[in-house]
Amino acid sequence: MALLRRKDNPEARMSLGEHFREFRRRALIAALAILVAGIWGWIIYEHTIIPWLEHPLDVVHKHNPRAGLLNFSANGVTEAFGIKLKLSIWFGILVSSPIWLWQIWGFLAPGLTKKEKRISRGFICTAVPLFALGCWVSTLALPNAISFLIGSTPNTSLSANFTDANKYVSFVTKFVLAFGFAFLLPVFLTGLNMLRILPGRLMIKSWRVAIMLIAVFSAVMSPSPDAWSMLALMVPMIVLYFAAVLIALILDKRRAKAQGDARPDWLDLPDDQRSTL
Repeated sequence: MALLRRKDNPEARMSLGEHFREFRRRALIAALAILVAGIWGWIIYEHTIIPWLEHPLDVVHKHNPRAGLLNFSANGVTEAFGIKLKLSIWFGILVSSPIWLWQIWGFLAPGLTKKEKRISRGFICTAVPLFALGCWVSTLALPNAISFLIGSTPNTSLSANFTDANKYVSFVTKFVLAFGFAFLLPVFLTGLNMLRILPGRLMIKSWRVAIMLIAVFSAVMSPSPDAWSMLALMVPMIVLYFAAVLIALILDKRRAKAQGDARPDWLDLPDDQRSTL
């Protein structure tokens, strides 16, 4: 966006066509980053990714020898290739997260001032660790979720659980990505507050609705039906939501001191009273 700040266009305003070209450029950069990281994942597929995927099943298998066996028998000509491709792309999304997160922020926050530029640099410094933290938390919750689901297999001579590789890969990739994206919640809430779209007082006023939406999101995004996976995703999101509320309130207070109290009147109205909007 800095390249668009010319003397004849100090506010870096763009037409609709320029917005589309900017979106195409940033989407291409993000796609190339995922592609390069995905090629790396393709190379280390057998020696690194597969052993990591098999570890939770091995833990379950030690306690119940008839559960947790990963079945890599391909059911078709293209299934083995599809599994490898899916895991490579998933690995590419994780590894290239600093690049595509920066591209998302760069497109959503055009025409930044010098002060906002300094704040925007903190976006990537916060978003990447939070995304990585969410993925790491998912690895802690994953063995318990798998142990609960597959460990229910009866330990009898007539029972066995041969986990289909394709279904297992889909489960793990969705599980990890759901946690990673969920931990980005405070970053995007703070970004909306910086753009004057979501005031902090409105966020704290709507905390009940936010918790309900977080609970629904956790139930939908958690690929396993057990309560442990849902709570493992829901509790950190609630903590991060209130952390974002605190940051938004601090930013609102600083802006009010610098520019005067320009807070809209409708924020102070009761829920049952009509506003001027």
